[in-house]
Amino acid sequence: MPKSKKSGERSSPTSIRNLREVPLPDKVDVNISGNTITVKGPKGQVERTFHFHEISVKKKDNKIIVESDSTRRKQKAMVGTIASHIQNMVTGVTQGFEYKMKVCYSHFPVQVSVVGNEVNIVNFLGEKKARKAKIIGNTKVEVKGDTLSVTGIDIESLGQTAANIEIATKIKEYDPRVFQDGIYITSKPA
Repeated sequence: MPKSKKSGERSSPTSIRNLREVPLPDKVDVNISGNTITVKGPKGQVERTFHFHEISVKKKDNKIIVESDSTRRKQKAMVGTIASHIQNMVTGVTQGFEYKMKVCYSHFPVQVSVVGNEVNIVNFLGEKKARKAKIIGNTKVEVKGDTLSVTGIDIESLGQTAANIEIATKIKEYDPRVFQDGIYITSKPA
């Protein structure tokens, strides 16, 4: 009976190259400096530091090439992850991202306002003290009636800001089947 291979052993003597390419549209400039990648475009600039081991990121012609010679599963997965993050950065500086949120209440009318880098939620469940949610980075939050629009170029800051707003209105001591009040994400970038 043949011996089974241990995890981490190579299946063949030749290395398998894992490669992903991210195309760069016109008007987008990418600067790679060590582990930091900066993407500049018509809507602004996004910078991100990646900690990647055995993975190389290069700019060639009009595309970013992310590759690894490693046969380890983790490095193969990280190639795709880093390529996706860079693609999100490129999309952010060219088109931008938007989250839509809805204010829902049935018992007490909720007032939502933006003050500085915080979203204030007043009269939530009749509470006298305002609940606050932090706005991350250069994210912009606009309140129009009972809808909120969270826009910006950094998808991670947008997602964290929307999550902060949603978590700020989390109900703890009431029956969630009766008290369904809150601010909820209705649409997010695809």
